[in-house]
Amino acid sequence: MPFLQSLPDGKVLLSLYVQPRASRNELAGLHGDALKLRLTTPPVDGKANKAVVAFLAKFFKIPKSFVTIRSGLQSRSKKIVLSGLSEHDVRCLLP
Repeated sequence: MPFLQSLPDGKVLLSLYVQPRASRNELAGLHGDALKLRLTTPPVDGKANKAVVAFLAKFFKIPKSFVTIRSGLQSRSKKIVLSGLSEHDVRCLLP
């Protein structure tokens, strides 16, 4: 899985491509070397970034504080750091 990487501190780095204003919130396979996330939220005033954090926290069943956007706050391509999960845990939860 090229979109998933373990960090030295035990956290997991996830590469996402976010498609805002989709018909529903869902993970939609790959987009290049990133996992594609469709969101119904528009990319206005940081709403899409908040929706990314909320979706991933709910999907992986972790607190929102364990999901951090490392880079890509103004971009569709984002790097997300997940705490409290190992790379193996993430792989098992992904479709």
